[in-house]
Amino acid sequence: MNGKSYDVFWQAAHYLIVDQHYRLISLSPDHNELWLEREDNKGFEVVRLFHAEPALVNEFDRSAFLKNDFSSLAEKGERIRKQMKKRKLTIDNYLFYDELENNALETIESPSGENKRCSVRTILVNVDAESMDIENNRLLFRQEHVDHEFEHEMIERVRMLKTETLLWVKKQQSEEQQLFNVSKPIWSYIIAAIHLIMFYLLETNGGSTDTQVLIDFGAKYNPLINEGEWYRFFTPMFLHIGIFHLFMNTLALFYLGPFIERVYGRSRFLIIYFTAGFTGSLMSFVFSFTISAGASGAIFGCLGALLYFGLRHKKVFFRTMGSNVLIVIAINLSIGFALPGIDNAAHIGGLIGGFLAAGVVSLPNEKKAGKKVLYLITVLLWIIVSLYVGYNGAFVQMDPVSVNALAHERIKNGEFHSAYDHLSSLEKEGEATPETYFLLAYIQLNEKDYRAGSRNLEKAINGRSDFHEAHYNLALVQMELGDNKKALEHAKIAKSVQPDHEPYEKLVDELMKEN
Repeated sequence: MNGKSYDVFWQAAHYLIVDQHYRLISLSPDHNELWLEREDNKGFEVVRLFHAEPALVNEFDRSAFLKNDFSSLAEKGERIRKQMKKRKLTIDNYLFYDELENNALETIESPSGENKRCSVRTILVNVDAESMDIENNRLLFRQEHVDHEFEHEMIERVRMLKTETLLWVKKQQSEEQQLFNVSKPIWSYIIAAIHLIMFYLLETNGGSTDTQVLIDFGAKYNPLINEGEWYRFFTPMFLHIGIFHLFMNTLALFYLGPFIERVYGRSRFLIIYFTAGFTGSLMSFVFSFTISAGASGAIFGCLGALLYFGLRHKKVFFRTMGSNVLIVIAINLSIGFALPGIDNAAHIGGLIGGFLAAGVVSLPNEKKAGKKVLYLITVLLWIIVSLYVGYNGAFVQMDPVSVNALAHERIKNGEFHSAYDHLSSLEKEGEATPETYFLLAYIQLNEKDYRAGSRNLEKAINGRSDFHEAHYNLALVQMELGDNKKALEHAKIAKSVQPDHEPYEKLVDELMKEN
């Protein structure tokens, strides 16, 4: 049916796929055309094997046939180049014919037209030649010299070669698919549900954007971590600040988490996720004083785990998701650097932590104990050094909002001395805000130090003229000190800012009567 060239064609396919471990990119329905890629990227990048039926060749003269084939080849090559996301692609194109009046192998540079990104070298293979110096001509298979006198033997031989080659391809594809189907995801959905539950609790206890509520529920807050609340390295990954923050992180987890579970398995996923969440919080602790919460660090850890997968399976990674993963990482980190209020330290910490944790647990069936130990030592050293630096506060500046929130919590709990120390530290650093002076005044007034309290209330008002609580409290202090006229002035200002607030109205009425 096809002659000796079809036999040699399948010898080549068998040798490249089975012996040299090329990967099948494309197979034509009639099994006369194969596109192959070498997994380790050595030798040829892409090989095309094409067997031309004698009837097809005889329909044209050779030059017309080759011109037509080159045109088709250029289009297919460009499609494959784009699929492989390569800037340039080299194609070795082997055409197998019977009864050509040429040397055994003839090399032709195929015209590329305007496309400079796809270079093609075509080799015409004449299997009827008396000798074929295949090795010296870079044809990557050894032709078996067999007696083709009996056609039925040749047909059987081709059938066996095709069957064995295509079974090997199926095995390759099955092994590749198995990389993405280690286990069924469960934990990702459970964690996403915890996100929703915790958000509901935040909202029903004062609001997910309320600083004090976030601190109460375990947000990352440096002073409390310094005081021994180490659990705050983990709890922030379940809390979110506002509905948009919750939506974006939970959506990212919904797509990324199950994929990581399928690739690494459930237990490995948990180790990667929580390690990344911890290292994200740790880097935030080291580089940022601001209160923070969110699963971003852990989610970036999932991206880090994908980078480790890419390190171990480069071809599969870039053929499937690699470029998209790199783009997502680049865009998110760029946004983090460009916009204020985003804890990029946590993102980078999670990304690195996820990559290192993936190296420690490794991919299923990966047996490289030495490398696992190296990754483990690296991540432990990084954590130890970061904890030391973080607890010494070498890279952070005080955040007034966070310190005020902590002081307010201390005051609510009756820990006035601790609150005063935190607020005083802000004042000494020149970072005090109107809220800082207001809280200092509250502590001083609680201790009956009216003079000091009134001075700090005046500082709070000077910093924010519409600070109605400060005006109201200063009015009460002035009453205590016997200056009702001044008290009335501040009471009226408080009422003008909050006209419907009943305590302000009562105080104004009382002072009006006395004056």
